[in-house]
Amino acid sequence: MKFQALLVTVIAALAAFGCGKQDSSSGAAAPAATAAQAGPRTIEITAGDAMKFNITAIDAKPGEELKVILTNIGTQPKEVMGHNWILLKAGTDVAAFDAAAVTAKATDYVPDALKDEIIAHIPLLGPRKSDEVTFKAPDQPGEYPFLCSFPAHYQVGMKGTLTVH
Repeated sequence: MKFQALLVTVIAALAAFGCGKQDSSSGAAAPAATAAQAGPRTIEITAGDAMKFNITAIDAKPGEELKVILTNIGTQPKEVMGHNWILLKAGTDVAAFDAAAVTAKATDYVPDALKDEIIAHIPLLGPRKSDEVTFKAPDQPGEYPFLCSFPAHYQVGMKGTLTVH
């Protein structure tokens, strides 16, 4: 038992020593760490047959680069239970956007007349499909609504807020 404790202590000390050596090296490890942090922050959202996003609140810093990945984990056909993700400008009348979207079947429920209200969006997805969008959070602090514009989905709660602060 004492031997195991000693062995664990020695291994931990060697690991710490090794990590310390790497950190104090000529900087070879630093560029890899910087490169890993330079990309967008990823937010993975799922939506399924229950007509709910698994995430309804996203916090971001002004100008932060974000990558949203939407995955439809449902099993029903796209024509019956498709899902999209639309981020709107602050102050947009979300209910009016959603009402206009119901009549926009030809454009996958994205109303052409209101496209200038959209900051970013992921197109309508069928079952077990995934897509993504990369964008910069708005520079102005505030609340930016997002929704699924497939008919009736917004009304049952397929919505959320990106808060920039």
